[in-house]
Amino acid sequence: MTTTWLMALAGGVLIGLAATLLLWLNGRVAGVSGILAGVVFPRRGEVAWRVAFLAGLVLAGGVSITLLPDMATPREGFSPLLLVAAGLLVGFGTSLGNGCTSGHGVCGLGRLSLRSLVAVLTFMATAVATTWVVRHVGGWA
Repeated sequence: MTTTWLMALAGGVLIGLAATLLLWLNGRVAGVSGILAGVVFPRRGEVAWRVAFLAGLVLAGGVSITLLPDMATPREGFSPLLLVAAGLLVGFGTSLGNGCTSGHGVCGLGRLSLRSLVAVLTFMATAVATTWVVRHVGGWA
C-alpha cells in the first residue's frame, strides 16, 4: 500500500516535471493529443520534437515495466473491437474538448485555466459514468 502511493506520487512528479520542461525549453504545452495530431498532420519544423516526446513516453513506459515488473500489470481479455471503439471515442472527445487529460489536467490546471477546469470535471464525470455502465450495465468488466 505504501509503495503504491509513493509510485503514484513519483509518476505525478515526473509528469509535472516533463510538462514544465517542455513549456520552459520549447514553449509548448504537453497535451499529448495535440502532439500526436501534429505528427499525423505535420507542419514544417514541428515534427521532430513531437516524435521525440511521444517516443519518450513509450520508452519511459517500457523502461518502467522492465525495471519495476510488479508496478502495474496490464489487464487482459478485452475485446479488440471495444478497444478500438474506445480509442476512437477518446480521440473524438479530445477533439471536441480541444485537448486531452494531459493538456487540460496537467498543463491547463497548472496555469489556473477555467476552461481546463471545466474540461477536467467533464472528463472525470464521463469516466465515472462510463465505468458504472461498463461494470453494472454492459457486463464487460
